[in-house]
Amino acid sequence: MLENINEIESFIKGITEKSFLENKEKQYAIIRAIEIIGESVKSLPNSFRKEHSEIPWVKIAGMRDKLMHHYFGVNLNTVWKVIKEDLPVLKKKIESILKNNEK
Repeated sequence: MLENINEIESFIKGITEKSFLENKEKQYAIIRAIEIIGESVKSLPNSFRKEHSEIPWVKIAGMRDKLMHHYFGVNLNTVWKVIKEDLPVLKKKIESILKNNEK
């Protein structure tokens, strides 16, 4: 998960929302990385997800489903909002979990 979040951060470095909305390659790369994050969530044991219930696992997996199956089309403005607002929060939480597990 963390690897894909880092990839997304590198994909959007220095670009604006307008640039993202006009760049199909960035869109496909970012959407694929989000799909992989969602797949990773689905493979986590339920016990782990319950232990870290502060993370919205169901919403993350749901986003993956919407992107994979293109339910009602992909809203690129929503994707941009997710990568700018939600992913930084998720990254911090995952880093915290990893740091605590190292102890």
